[in-house]
Amino acid sequence: MDFSLLDKPVQFLKGVGPRRSESLHRMGLVTARDVLFHLPRRYDDASTVQSIADVQVGQDATVRGRVRTKGVIPTRAGLRIFQAVLEDDSGRITVAWPGQPWLDRKLREGDVLLVAGPVRFFHGRQIQPREFTLMGRGADGDSGADAPEGTIFVAYPASDEVPQWVLRGVFEKNLDELLELVGGEEYLPDEERERLGLPDLPTAFRSLHRPASLADAESGRRRLAFDELFFLQLVQAQLRHRQTRERPGITFERTNALIRPLHESLPFELTHAQAAVLREISGDMTSDRRMNRMLQGDVGAGKTLVALFAMLLAAEGGWQAVLLAPTELLAEQHARKLTALTAELPIEVGLLTGGLATAERRDALARIADGSAHLVVGTHALLQESVDFARLGLVVVDEQHRFGVRQRMALADRDPPPDVLVMSATPIPRSLALTLYGDLDLSVLDELPPGRQPIQTFLRFPRSRDEVYRFVDDQIAKGRQAYVVYPLVEESEKLDLRAATQEFERLSSEVLPHRRLGLLHGRLSSDEKDATMRAFLEGDLDLLVATSVIEVGIDVANATVMVIEHAERFGLSQLHQLRGRVGRGAEESFCLLVAEVGGDAAERLKVFRDTLDGFEIARADLRIRGQGDLFGAQQHGKDPVLRFADLTRDEGILLEAQRLARRLIDVDPDLVSPSHMRVRAVLEARFAERLKMFGVG
Repeated sequence: MDFSLLDKPVQFLKGVGPRRSESLHRMGLVTARDVLFHLPRRYDDASTVQSIADVQVGQDATVRGRVRTKGVIPTRAGLRIFQAVLEDDSGRITVAWPGQPWLDRKLREGDVLLVAGPVRFFHGRQIQPREFTLMGRGADGDSGADAPEGTIFVAYPASDEVPQWVLRGVFEKNLDELLELVGGEEYLPDEERERLGLPDLPTAFRSLHRPASLADAESGRRRLAFDELFFLQLVQAQLRHRQTRERPGITFERTNALIRPLHESLPFELTHAQAAVLREISGDMTSDRRMNRMLQGDVGAGKTLVALFAMLLAAEGGWQAVLLAPTELLAEQHARKLTALTAELPIEVGLLTGGLATAERRDALARIADGSAHLVVGTHALLQESVDFARLGLVVVDEQHRFGVRQRMALADRDPPPDVLVMSATPIPRSLALTLYGDLDLSVLDELPPGRQPIQTFLRFPRSRDEVYRFVDDQIAKGRQAYVVYPLVEESEKLDLRAATQEFERLSSEVLPHRRLGLLHGRLSSDEKDATMRAFLEGDLDLLVATSVIEVGIDVANATVMVIEHAERFGLSQLHQLRGRVGRGAEESFCLLVAEVGGDAAERLKVFRDTLDGFEIARADLRIRGQGDLFGAQQHGKDPVLRFADLTRDEGILLEAQRLARRLIDVDPDLVSPSHMRVRAVLEARFAERLKMFGVG
């Protein structure tokens, strides 16, 4: 396929030329393809456009008309107001832009404007536009002033150098030719498109640039959304194929010698979700296809128990299994838990962390090397070259987002390649999980074990702070422990927020001087953090003052109160993780949010207060904040990889895209056709690190 026509420089489009092309370049429109993908930012339905004569004071109106007169009106207060009189066949109305006198240079008499905003009375009817679109220059053509009922007006992202009317002219002159060219890049067969309910590429772009209705424009967006998600999943599917098919995994043999005794010894029944996930994991591990699965579950959903069953399945066949944790305290907690659960089984649990004494480390390394440590729990210390496994069969990574790709693969890149199970306690919507981790098979624990007491969550204003701390003191008097979390370590001149260090001093000396308080934040050394957490775990501290560093922590069953100061400064998922630090024991637990509530924060905090479902919270977070930079640091807003797809409403499209991509890659692992190359190049640039790690060139 020759892309030269769609990729010709923009200056060769009709009505552009060298001079205007420089302005288009500054908008990022370098080629004809860039122009085709420069989609409208807004659509205005002509059926909602009112005749000027029918507009009434107090309404929110949208009108279309020509500028008959214009000028800048100064006020006594020194404010300069740009005013224009718009006229259509039914009458005239004044439109005013306070404080925007520069519009006098931008707009001309005879221009066609579409304006929307509230109608007020000031020396007659007047609109103060919330937004407006320059539909056409008076001397350069009508451009829609007398458009028929039902016409959809498009508004493109524009600039001072390339205003709306110029862009509309470029599309008017070139769109038909661009649609013919893009037709040569259609890659979906007719039957596949019909099954998915998607238009072909020329129809999709025509619907976006010249929609007959708003539904028409949405149909075009869905097609481009599918393409984005499909090519994303195509790259992911190749990663998955390389990991699971090209390097066959271990075929584990299930004897039930270890699994059945553990199951029978449990004082409770597994949840339906746990049973279903275990069937998926067992199916992977007993096949010759290497497992590369993500286990996603809410706080307290029982991920560790599921991981233990998988580790025992490996051990039944004579293989070793590793559980990798991000902190020493968490690794020690896992080791204690696994040891307790397997106490009656012929299984030895080993522990390897950086904090072990020299003799302990030497002994742990020896037992790992000779295979006597069947289940090994550890931190980054397990990733060192000096660690030699006798027969490594399964790698389980806890809190997988705390490890980089290279770290996760350090254990998995062995011969034979072990199965991999990564776990995440940060619930994210299925659509986002499939986008971020499409190279993994996904299992979800969306059900909590029965008998867990729900955490009571309350929202309190700062004026109720004294009442909050009286409640904390009462709980401590009953023998419980509590956390207080702040968004900052130190006070800031730029932010009027309470900080952990200063509040620790205040709480210790003024509010709760009779209680034992500890301080924990990210600037402390690892030894200091470990010592503080151990003291809290062992009951030597009543109250832990901390930052969000405790978001991923250990279980302290006696901690029943979580106070989050300036809760409006935390994201929903982070709040959910913090709340998960309490409610780990049998006693009733509480989460108290101290916040100034307003704007988006009010919606977020009310969602958090009213539900304990981490997945529901994550869906709300995605809806409110956007998915952020999928492969970078930005945690909200729109990602440049997904310009057209909306993960809050396109989950069905995403699932279809994944099914098709995986089906194609399973049939043809090296699938690359010219129609795929361009989008793949963009995605592979974003995936460069992951592709390199998984050996995809």
